[in-house]
Amino acid sequence: MNISVAMTWILFLALFPIAFYWLRRAWRIIVKRDFSEVALKGGLPPPNAAKYAPYTAALNLIAGLIIVATILLVVTATADYDTWSAIAGSTIWMKFIFDFIISRTAQPIWGDKAKKS
Repeated sequence: MNISVAMTWILFLALFPIAFYWLRRAWRIIVKRDFSEVALKGGLPPPNAAKYAPYTAALNLIAGLIIVATILLVVTATADYDTWSAIAGSTIWMKFIFDFIISRTAQPIWGDKAKKS
């Protein structure tokens, strides 16, 4: 057992709660119509959260499904370490980046939209 094996296991095991959390967020937005986690900035949703809900729901659903597919690739030994770790890492980073873009579009700090809030 070395640090590389430990880090690999940590990354793989972390995929389970990540997928659960993202798919649960998509479920809450799509099915329950709960917009309290849409486009958060400072922990608060924008006043017009319903407008940005489809984008946040789609992002969470797609990212969650990619992570589930990655888990299945690992469990079935279909993908090697470099492939599945690249898929997982890219998905996590892109999810964070697109969440940031959606939240800043919904709650800008300057411009016409910021003055209306």
